[in-house]
Amino acid sequence: MIEIGKYNELRVLSKTEAGLNLTDGDKLVILPYQYVPNGLEIGDNISVFVYIQKDGRLTGTTQKAYAEVGDFAFLKVVSDGDDGVFMDLGIDKDVYVPTKAQKRPMQKGYKYVVYLYLDENNDRLLASSKLYDFVEEEDFDFEEGDEVSLLITEETDLGFNAIINNTYIGLLYHNEVFDNIQIGEHRKGWIKKIRVEGKIDLTLQPSGYGHILDSKEMILAALKKSGGVIELGDKSSPEEIYHRFQISKSAFKKTIGSLYKERLIVLSDDSIRLLTDED
Repeated sequence: MIEIGKYNELRVLSKTEAGLNLTDGDKLVILPYQYVPNGLEIGDNISVFVYIQKDGRLTGTTQKAYAEVGDFAFLKVVSDGDDGVFMDLGIDKDVYVPTKAQKRPMQKGYKYVVYLYLDENNDRLLASSKLYDFVEEEDFDFEEGDEVSLLITEETDLGFNAIINNTYIGLLYHNEVFDNIQIGEHRKGWIKKIRVEGKIDLTLQPSGYGHILDSKEMILAALKKSGGVIELGDKSSPEEIYHRFQISKSAFKKTIGSLYKERLIVLSDDSIRLLTDED
């Protein structure tokens, strides 16, 4: 079955004046000659992105689309249309965003996170910036502490919303973000908490004992490299700690607390020092 708005593995059936006829054994897809790679012959298989032309024809392209139907993606508005805008999909076919599918009015030249889907009436490729209409809100396939992929969607008063594993949505709180983060950016993240009401808290740093072990090795190595002293301690700001070690202040305090219990360092409010034989 041919999936419109996605890549399909199809067989070359025949040649026409317009291009090659491709088939899945049932329907035909025209692949214009400008997209035909050298050496492709009748009977060969090829992967193409399939969409519908205005005349209703199924058309394929070997161009690389930025996203497929069912994906969330960060795309740029390239032109205005009747009651909507068109966004660049990376292929000769732009994707249409109806005005009613825009969370806020979209402007030419700007980029927005959208979800790609098909018009249920005619299988036309569409997109929407009303992301909550398309995310799953239950049956999570992860647990607290799991590593996930994130797509940053927008900044709010609380922090940054992010699409999780192209399926769910969660929140990175401002006090969990210590470096420059951009809308449309893909990040590696971790599930910090799944709340009773189904909301998901995210973090950009792993947690757990394994992470503390890694942080201990990193801080010990940094202490030895810096002559045994680092000007960071309990009273240091989260930003200072993240700038030096790319970990949260909470993780830093757990790590130096563990090193202190092992009698490897000496602590003060504003510094940590390797323990020596003279201490």
